[in-house]
Amino acid sequence: MNLRENIRLAFISLAANKLRAALTMLGILIGVAAVITLLAIGDGVTRFVADQFIGLGTNLVFVLPNTETSGPPSGPPGSGPGGSSLTMQDAQQLADQVLVPGVAAAAPLISRSEDLQYLGNVYSTAVRASTPDYEAVRGYEVARGRFLTDADYNGRARVIVLGQDVVNGLYPEDVDPLDTNVKIRGINFRVIGVLASKGGGTFGSEDDLAIIPLTTAQERLYDLRNPRTGKTQVNVILLQAADSALVADVVIDTTAVLRQAHNINFRDEDDFLILTQTDFLSSFGEVTSVLTLFLGAIASISLLVGGIGIMNIMLVSVTERTREIGLRKAVGAKRRDILGQFLTEAVILAMLGGVLGIVLGMIGAAAVRIAVPELDTSVTWDAVVLAVGFSAVVGLFFGIYPASRAAGLNPIEALRFE
Repeated sequence: MNLRENIRLAFISLAANKLRAALTMLGILIGVAAVITLLAIGDGVTRFVADQFIGLGTNLVFVLPNTETSGPPSGPPGSGPGGSSLTMQDAQQLADQVLVPGVAAAAPLISRSEDLQYLGNVYSTAVRASTPDYEAVRGYEVARGRFLTDADYNGRARVIVLGQDVVNGLYPEDVDPLDTNVKIRGINFRVIGVLASKGGGTFGSEDDLAIIPLTTAQERLYDLRNPRTGKTQVNVILLQAADSALVADVVIDTTAVLRQAHNINFRDEDDFLILTQTDFLSSFGEVTSVLTLFLGAIASISLLVGGIGIMNIMLVSVTERTREIGLRKAVGAKRRDILGQFLTEAVILAMLGGVLGIVLGMIGAAAVRIAVPELDTSVTWDAVVLAVGFSAVVGLFFGIYPASRAAGLNPIEALRFE
């Protein structure tokens, strides 16, 4: 008996018991739909995280203090002994293209949570103190007004650039924030610019911030000097490589410059950490991959239950069709013919459930994309092929025992079966 005949007989058998076949396929359908939807969500989360890190800027290198070697801070980060191993002098050296040839810009950064006040309104946000290079390094765009300039930085000007969330939360709708004054710790800062909206980011909203000159922060707001050395400490130094191919060179040169500047012996551990966007993506990629695998494994339980249902219904089918099997054997059907017939029926039952599950899974992924537009939950061909293949394997695996039982029936005893 050829494959085409087996398929024809399988559809005839399933059509004779439509409700039973539909209920049997339901377990496979739900399992496949769950696998496809959850894999789409996992892929969407992975792409979302990647997009957020790309949104931080291009070709970035993050230089952070190593708290394990610099010791615990005695106050806020960068505000006392051991608060940070990084200084403004470090940033100036790293911005020198003679020392670090591949660097395009360097932006030291201090970040604090502060209350901004405009008339009677108060809004709490992240105040970031940096240099004019921070705009290019982070890829910010100014919607209105301007960004910090060298004149603002060198003159320790009390100026501030606001994100969209701060403007919306601090000002009435009919008030233009440009050239108004907001207070930080009772000190007036003139608003010179409003940033274009960037939306949510990996570390929170990219619109919920305010930017001031780092020199002004040191002069007016915080004591950022290390009492032992007198050097101005910073939380982080952001470096931008001139090209993606130069990121590795920038990391090597930065390490050499900082080890020499900090007088670190070749046997001693660095008092700083250097991370790239690739490092962050790799770390988050490992987490999201495990998450996707975990979600897929949970959804696969439904497939296992569906497979058991197929085995159960096929055993019932073998019992119901015992006389038919005996008659086929009596007229010359071989063991492999009976085996192939029942295996084909089990596989078709599973694959029909799988195909319907793919459709339902696509609908589920689309529903998630509509509910959470930030997640691109597109169903990939890999997931479709995996679902169809897995369905076929489930049908084959759980159909082997019933098919073997049918093929092993004695034709004389089968004909006597009532």
